[in-house]
Amino acid sequence: MGTASKIARRTFLIGSSAIAGGVAFGAWRVQTPFANPLEENLSVGEAAITPFIKIDADGVMLITPRADKGQGAYSIQTYLLAEELDVDPLNVRTWVGKPSKVYTNFALGDEMAPGLGKVIGKLVPMQMTGGSTTVPDMYIRMRHAGAVARETLKKAAAMDYGEEITALKTENGHVILPDGKKVSYASLAPTAASIKPVQNVELRKPEQWKYLGKETLRTDIIAKSTGTQAYGIDLEMDGMVYATVRANPGIGGNVKSFNDADAKQMRGVQKIMEISHGVAVVADNTWRAIQAANAIDIEWGQGPYPASSAEMWNVALNTIENDAPSLTRKDLGSVDKALVGSDVVEAEYRAPYLSHSPLEPLNAVVKVTDEQVDIWTGTQIPDFIQRHASKITGHNIKNINMHVLPMGGSFGRRLEDTYVMQTVEIANAMRGTPVKMTWSREEDFAHDYVRPMALARGRGSVKDGKVESFDLKVACQSIMGSQFARLMGISMPGPDMTITTGADDQPYNIPHYRVRGYKVPEMVPVSSWRSVGASHCGFHHESFLDELIHKAGADPLQERKRLLADDPLSVKVLEKVEKMSGWTGPRPIKGQGRGVAFTMSFGVRTAVIVDVLNTPDGIKITNVWGAGEVGKVLDPVNFEAQFSGGIIWGLGHAMNCEMTYEDYAPVQTNYHDYEAMRLYQTPKIEVVGLENGDAIKGIGEPGVPPSAPALANAIFAATGKRLRIMPFYHVVDFV
Repeated sequence: MGTASKIARRTFLIGSSAIAGGVAFGAWRVQTPFANPLEENLSVGEAAITPFIKIDADGVMLITPRADKGQGAYSIQTYLLAEELDVDPLNVRTWVGKPSKVYTNFALGDEMAPGLGKVIGKLVPMQMTGGSTTVPDMYIRMRHAGAVARETLKKAAAMDYGEEITALKTENGHVILPDGKKVSYASLAPTAASIKPVQNVELRKPEQWKYLGKETLRTDIIAKSTGTQAYGIDLEMDGMVYATVRANPGIGGNVKSFNDADAKQMRGVQKIMEISHGVAVVADNTWRAIQAANAIDIEWGQGPYPASSAEMWNVALNTIENDAPSLTRKDLGSVDKALVGSDVVEAEYRAPYLSHSPLEPLNAVVKVTDEQVDIWTGTQIPDFIQRHASKITGHNIKNINMHVLPMGGSFGRRLEDTYVMQTVEIANAMRGTPVKMTWSREEDFAHDYVRPMALARGRGSVKDGKVESFDLKVACQSIMGSQFARLMGISMPGPDMTITTGADDQPYNIPHYRVRGYKVPEMVPVSSWRSVGASHCGFHHESFLDELIHKAGADPLQERKRLLADDPLSVKVLEKVEKMSGWTGPRPIKGQGRGVAFTMSFGVRTAVIVDVLNTPDGIKITNVWGAGEVGKVLDPVNFEAQFSGGIIWGLGHAMNCEMTYEDYAPVQTNYHDYEAMRLYQTPKIEVVGLENGDAIKGIGEPGVPPSAPALANAIFAATGKRLRIMPFYHVVDFV
């Protein structure tokens, strides 16, 4: 039998590698556009990629490059692996691994530029979690990893025991010999590491699946149900100090002066220092650090953008009225001619800035020594953090160690790293000491890179009871421009497609159809928020379309089906919610209202129907039905949770949430004035995943965009009021 000590360096071949006491397997394909992160100077024809599977004396460990922020990423990656490797998913250990280009998210590249994911992944490799891409990106890669490992372990067993490989089977972490003897994967690992992995493998067909597509327990459900799940904020270590910061609430503004005399005298305070755009306090616990930070008298410089929301809306109005469009992606027929002489419908819509506000406060632990930097935090962008930390400390990226931890929510918030870099600054000034930095909730609200505000104007006409023309202009800041400038240090070239995503990419066949985007100048820095551009464009598009359908005197659902007739998958989604809800047109009881909306986002055709009741005390949402075409439902339980959660997220923010600004700072400072849907307001929700398409899609975000317009359309049906400005509480009350 081979042993790890006998394996030469040159056996890092085509996806497997010798490790201390075990073997690691690669997970994608032999050809890779990136340098081998594990071994250099391979001979011609040899290739190795970062391993996804490690098998050692302790069993199976899965390297999970897609971060878990509550959406079940670790769990689904484990089930994808287990389905092919024949292991108990609940016994698989997980490790995020070290950042590597080989972990590039190609599916995210496809979201940015459909069909060009691998090209973008080669040009701009990003180990990033987002865009509902964990399942699409890992569906084949992780299963292939499991199949390669399974067949290679069988090959190792055949060599060790003198059996034909075709006579061997696998079951629950063992190779089964013809006589029934079970040989553990762990015992076969040394031999497996010494041989060329079996690359010609067949993936199991859905009818052979034991786990995927079945109702299963998420691998983290026990820990989360018992309160034993450890998050980034729970990390403790010997010699740790605790820090917090106060930065200029006008993001990007500087500190003019500060007086820390009172704060220095407070119990537990160890150090007060100025950092980029703010002041940091180091103490012997987080509470004392926050109290001391609040005691510092700071004079702030002005922020680099308009000081108030009113001024910001004026910038957006000026852009849509006076600037040329930055992109026109949907342009069918002759919209301008169709509108001449027609009874034109016109409307204006507004969507506010929105905070991510994840429940777990933003935090990081950093230890800087002269030799290396160690960073522990919950993040969706570990490779970017490495690069940015390198600039601050001067360490080579290879000496910056990322330890990615589970996150208590994100919704896109942890696609940024300001809070981590602040911790790096503090730790760099206190080399050798681990520093745990935690933001207060107020700091998080003040320094969130928010979902951009958006202004839309629609003009359209109807003819013979049908929608004839549709012209939508959307003005919005560039999410990608703002975010890329921070992450990559350069502005994103070309127009930003997210300005009109969820509007210009819809499969409707309207005879005269145009959507144009207008890039509003940078103001409050903005970032990706759950469902990105579709979060506001879905509202603009489906609200205005509903107004046109009403003008035509048509049924809102049936007219949408007619306009989508050229896209059968979309029609099936609408037919499903029609059947689920028992849609028959207007509700029979006065004060009842029903609204429908359809949005395709992240490649998922999604329809939502909302029922409301207009009571003497306000609007009550009674029922919601949703259907989404995802190609294949791999985890029915988590599918329901993610889809329903997206609907609740979309409804709650449409009802109550906004970020407004005065004197450069947000008026909203905590959850008391940024209140999403409450438990008593939550309706009965029924969701279904359709499996008619070929492509595998994620469902974490697509439930968000159609929820707000479906609610607005339902309220119109119940009250006759058109809600064109979010949040809706400015016009109606909710009970």
